[in-house]
Amino acid sequence: MPQDSAPDRPPLRRRLFGSLEPGEETFVGRALRQETVGGALLLGAAVIALVWANSPWHEAYDDLRHLDVGPLSLEEWAADGALAIFFYVAGLELKRELVVGTLRRPADALVPVSAALAGMVAPALIYLAINAGGNLDGWAVPMATDIAFALAVLAVVGRRLPSSLRAFLLTLAVVDDLGAIVVIALFFSGSLHLAPLLGAAALLAFYWWCQHRRLNIGWLLIPIGVATWWLVHESGVHATIAGVALGLLTRVRPDPGEERSPVEIHEHRVRPIAAGVAVPAFAFLAAGVSFDVGPDLVTEPVVVGIVLGLLLGKTIGILGGAYLTARFTHAELAPDLAWRDVSAVAVLSGIGFTVSLLIVELSFEGEQVDQAKAAVLAGSVLSAGVATVLLRRRSRVAA
Repeated sequence: MPQDSAPDRPPLRRRLFGSLEPGEETFVGRALRQETVGGALLLGAAVIALVWANSPWHEAYDDLRHLDVGPLSLEEWAADGALAIFFYVAGLELKRELVVGTLRRPADALVPVSAALAGMVAPALIYLAINAGGNLDGWAVPMATDIAFALAVLAVVGRRLPSSLRAFLLTLAVVDDLGAIVVIALFFSGSLHLAPLLGAAALLAFYWWCQHRRLNIGWLLIPIGVATWWLVHESGVHATIAGVALGLLTRVRPDPGEERSPVEIHEHRVRPIAAGVAVPAFAFLAAGVSFDVGPDLVTEPVVVGIVLGLLLGKTIGILGGAYLTARFTHAELAPDLAWRDVSAVAVLSGIGFTVSLLIVELSFEGEQVDQAKAAVLAGSVLSAGVATVLLRRRSRVAA
């Protein structure tokens, strides 16, 4: 007698922000600890810059920023040089996530990638809508998330949140950094000079060959990196792109007998320099905004567009992108998470500091530079404040 056919079963539902694979927990925990320290240093550098820029000695601060050291001023060294180190670490993180991390599986990467992309598009649209008919140059300013500040806030007030949600924030920030890199490369590079660009391409190819041949020798790779950075700078492409390119060309998988891959070794060595020196140095030289920027600051379309882009645009984009993607791909949250947790992280992503300030420098001139920087600071503080309230409420529920 034939058996009855099996009843229709609902499609299997993937766990959204579920448990991490073996090894990922350790990596995420280590990254969170280091970024938390970096966030504290970054905050300290920004506060010192703000106090100095609004003190009776503010002219000395301006003189320091514009002090020429070799071919560049200190401000240019920070924006083009120090941040290249930061973007090198971002390139290493991205390469690792693409090869052995969460981004290697399209099904698992779909939600954070969609959320990150929506979280970049929504702030840009809000800025453009508010500044329609005015200055549209700052559309990219509210797109970026400062992972160091965001993780520092999360570590302080969201300690009881599952590490899988923290991993989501880290993945979101990696994709966000990639988006910022693409925007800088496409829209904020000057006129191209072919000869240095070809020279940089040749050195990048040589760096890849060294990785392929397992020549992981510091005295060889460091000069290659420095020369590549300078040639990219001279080519008209923003110099930070050199750091990303070098990171993406670094080998990820360890060979038999190797305890750690070059990506892990380089990240272990360079991340403290990026978090402890490079990014705080940039913050110190970029965040010194004078509070005397005019009485009509709060009504300036540029300011309103950046503040609302960070506070509302990032929240709407990330939460909406994550929810819609999960809704149409039959994904579901892990049992210990709720969408209010995702919304808190979405608000937290509105902390846009390091890359946002860099894009301000590339987008505006004159008085609007200080106005836009003040808007970035205001939007970031508001986002951090709202996220802190949401995360503290969630922590009390979990206690």
